[in-house]
Parts: sequence; C-alpha cells; structure tokens
Amino acid sequence: MSAAAGGEAPGPPRGFAKRVLVTGGAGFIASHVIVSLVEDYPDYMIINLDKLDYCASLKNLETISNKQNYKFIQGDICEPHFIKLLFETEKVDIVLHFAAQTHVDLSFVHALEFTYVNVYGTHVLLSAAYEARVEKFIYVSTDEVYGGSLNEEFDESSPKQPTNPYASSKAAAECFVQSYWEQYRFPVVITRSSNVYGPHQYPEKVIPKFISLLQHNRKCCIHGSGLQKRNFLYAADVVEAFLTVLKKGKPGEIYNIGTNFEMSVAQLAKELIQLIKETNSESEMENWVDYVDDRPSNDMRYPMKSEKMHGLGWRPKVPWKEGIKKTNAIHPCTDKTPIAFAGKLSSKFCLKTSKNEEHATLPLIPTLHYRTLNLSVLNFIFLFLGKDRIMN
Repeated sequence: MSAAAGGEAPGPPRGFAKRVLVTGGAGFIASHVIVSLVEDYPDYMIINLDKLDYCASLKNLETISNKQNYKFIQGDICEPHFIKLLFETEKVDIVLHFAAQTHVDLSFVHALEFTYVNVYGTHVLLSAAYEARVEKFIYVSTDEVYGGSLNEEFDESSPKQPTNPYASSKAAAECFVQSYWEQYRFPVVITRSSNVYGPHQYPEKVIPKFISLLQHNRKCCIHGSGLQKRNFLYAADVVEAFLTVLKKGKPGEIYNIGTNFEMSVAQLAKELIQLIKETNSESEMENWVDYVDDRPSNDMRYPMKSEKMHGLGWRPKVPWKEGIKKTNAIHPCTDKTPIAFAGKLSSKFCLKTSKNEEHATLPLIPTLHYRTLNLSVLNFIFLFLGKDRIMN
C-alpha cells in the first residue's frame, strides 16, 4: 500500500467522524465526488483507492491533494489480500465503489477483462467490506443494465436486459451486491445513472472525444446512423446525487440518477461543431462528420424515471447549454491531448488514430493472459460465464 505525498501517512487512523473509501477516485466522476467530499466534509477522512489505469489521473485531484482529510492509495480491487489489509488498517466506515472498466467499445474486444474487473473486483471489495462491517456500501452502476427502449421508461424495478459486455458485467456485479443485502442484510445501495459529462473526462467518451477531435481539426466519428439518443447529466449534478445517496439512501434500495434531457449523437456532433467551429452552415457541418459502421449492439435510448431520487430531494440543475460551455472551456487544445478513437477498428468500431498522428494516443487495456491469472479467479469468471473449461 502506498499513500500519496501530502496525504495522511500510513498507520493507525486519526480521529475523524467517518472514514470514506472511494474506489476509482482518480477517474472522471469519482474525482469530482472526492473533491466535494474533501471540501464539504472536513471531519471525514476521504481515502482514494485507484490503480491508475490509462483513463485515471491524479491531476484531477490537485486542488485537494494536500488536504489533511485526504489520502491516496494506489492499488487494485482485484487483489484480495491487499483489499483485506486496506480495510483492516484504514477502518473504513463507508464505501463508494466507482472503480470499473467502462468503455463500451472496448468491452466488445476485451470482454473477459471487463468481467474480471467489474464482477470479480466488485466481489472482492464487497466481501472485504462485509467482513469489516462497513456501515454503507454504495455500488455505482449504469442505466445500460436495463438495455435499450424506444418508449418504455425504466424504473428501479424494471428487469435487467443488458445488450453489451460492459452492461452485462455491471448487471452481474449488481447481482452480487444485492445478494449481500438479501442474505446478510449488509447495507448496500445501488445507483444507476445516465451518461455524465463535464471537465476532466477522458476522451474515449463521446463528448470529450468529439471536442478533442474538433479542436485538432478532425472529424467527429459517429456509429451507424447517429440517431441513438443519450441522456446527459453534468458532473456537478451527479456529484450532488451521490452525496444525497450517501446521506439519505436507504439500505437495500436502488436509485436511478437520470435526467429528461436527451439528445441524439448526430445532434450532439452538430452542436459541438457549431460551438467549436463557429458555423451554422449545414454543408460545412457535414464536412466535420464521419459516419462509420455501428457497434455489434447499440441501444437507441435509455429513458429512466428518477422519482425515487426526487423523493430524496435531488434534481439536476445545470442546463445543457451552460454545462457544455463549461466542459468545452476545460478541454484546451494541446499537443498532449489524447485523440484516439477517431477511425475504425477492424472496420467495426471507431478506435484508431491516423497513421501520421503525432499526438499522444489512447492505450488499449492490457490483455489479460489466461494462464497467468490466479486459478481461483479463472474458476470464478468461467463459472459465471457458464463455461466449464478455458478455450484456447
């Protein structure tokens, strides 16, 4: 276990009202949550656990890195002995579990890694938290577990019908989380949120990706027709939602964190072209769009009802126009801006850069080699997948 400079030194915990563990805290959403927790709850010790994967950055946390109630620990949720030691030494009261592989495109070509991190890693963390008698475990899931819908709005009781490997791994992890409530009455809470956007988002997701491409005078890459619609929540709003669940969320409950604001990917590209390229010409805007083959599965909509969150006093506040202007302002064009996901991968996905690209490119997730994994891990994964042997 290693703590960041400026944080609390390893050893017996000092006096704080609560000790909150946030996994994946150097990632996009979790880093925003940590900043708010550290600033708004000076009597809480906020422990950031992150393995610093390709999409994580401690720069997201520079404003609070030297605060006395913040500590960074680099580590992997998939390492049971490490996780058990962490709970023993840090005396954690509350867990906010964000750590996950989340990029849908990559899940189609790295499905096993997504199962390993998102399902097995969650089970490891959940087991350790249960043994440590944590008082609240919040599992951060996604609206994608519902699958797509053209007309029906999903509420928390709607069946899970995931249509891609990422969503399937999150749905499977939810089952483990819910089982700890059903079997042990362990105080878990599950959240399912719409797409989140805002400052510091890694440019594999559609909004920062389009912004980065346009700033580098490259086209927006759109899967299929571009008519797929997504609901977009600004980062500050989703932070308030998680703080609300932290304070008021009831054990055993699921909460949709959604918004009625919805936009097609094609319309999103159009608005970003207007904003960044300062043009209203339809013909000129078409020059900044490149339509490519669709994913194997690409849900058209994820409409959700969020009345349960409204009942806790939360509603989104930041209008789209305000949020996207703030987001664009925090994504300056520099030679170090990653601009991957601009072409096609095997003529299927938007996942490669141009041959003469000089800027930093997005590294893919390192491939896990089956035979180097712990046998118990392999047994777990393949039993979950319904396989009785490892395929060559």
